[in-house]
Amino acid sequence: MSNTPIVILTALDLEYQAIREKLAAPRLRRHPQGTRFEVGRLVDGRARVALAHVGKGNHSAAVLAERAIAVFKPAALLFVGVAGALHSHIALGDVVMATHVYAFHGGTSQDDGFMGRPRVWETSHVADQIARHISRSRSWIRDLPADRPVPEVHFGPIAAGEVVLNSRVSAHARWIREHYNDAVAIEMEGAGVAQAGQLNRALPVVVVRGISDRADGSKEVTDREAWQPRAVANAAAFAAALAEGLATDEQHGEPMATEPMGSSRMHETTHNVAKDNARVGVQAGTVYGGIRSTSGPGQPVDLAEALAGFRARMQRARAAGRLDEDTYSAAEAELAVAEEALQSDTPQSRSTLTLALKKVRGLIADVAELAANLSIVIALAQGLS
Repeated sequence: MSNTPIVILTALDLEYQAIREKLAAPRLRRHPQGTRFEVGRLVDGRARVALAHVGKGNHSAAVLAERAIAVFKPAALLFVGVAGALHSHIALGDVVMATHVYAFHGGTSQDDGFMGRPRVWETSHVADQIARHISRSRSWIRDLPADRPVPEVHFGPIAAGEVVLNSRVSAHARWIREHYNDAVAIEMEGAGVAQAGQLNRALPVVVVRGISDRADGSKEVTDREAWQPRAVANAAAFAAALAEGLATDEQHGEPMATEPMGSSRMHETTHNVAKDNARVGVQAGTVYGGIRSTSGPGQPVDLAEALAGFRARMQRARAAGRLDEDTYSAAEAELAVAEEALQSDTPQSRSTLTLALKKVRGLIADVAELAANLSIVIALAQGLS
């Protein structure tokens, strides 16, 4: 698992909470100047995320992005939130990922009018490629409500300024339409974080926005219809999938999928056999399909026994100082949930069991031998379904 975090910044509390709900037992980290970050792994993934609320505007976003970069030295920085759509083909609730960020307020005022001095930052090629793969695979929508239309993902420039645009006929609206006609959405923080990324050895910066209004004078209506939380949920789901992809890419130093579809390697099976008192973890490169662990020829490992064994290992890691008290307590609480769920045999209890174990995985991921042992326990739990 990668220990290099992905930093995610938000402007609104609603946006912050949507990301926080995707973290397993986030822990508080305070900056000496008072900024608070919460750090945790994605509930159903391996990415380590540092989350912060920066408030509205490019200036505060730039300052706190710089602060986050200095503290965490992240693999990438994401800004996640809502935006207004600038083109009619983009629906409310859709997700927009910036290919470029325009700072549209720069210019000079002369006798013959206002002359623009545009600035633009381009999203890194690697981040763009990972995001497009996630969009095509549709894997990111699995946690969205099934009773709502599936949002589309749009890739294009985003305009970032210091105003909330809620008009199609105002001077700002005309200026953007005339000079940044390809911009698909408008917001207030992307330019700040993009510049912070550029000034830190071209750190990959990605702006992900859910469309909550049309920037056309109807914002009060769309806000009353609760489009903000829906747009935020969609943006958070896509951003979580992207963070996982970026973390995986950073860990391996190569694209996530290196084998062509249909390759024979996807069907290889790795057999790890332990005899007598020996124990073996999962030994494989890229794992396709399921994993099955057995204690001998044809003898499945009992899940309750595996859980007890894992708890004993966790206690030893705590006693040795490799697992801090807060992490141990949080993991113990999730193990208790898992053991209670194991007493039932329903689809809901099996889902609860697996989710609790995945939360434990996020908590103890920094202790390699515990993470390896827990992978076997999770594989056994998934085999119950």
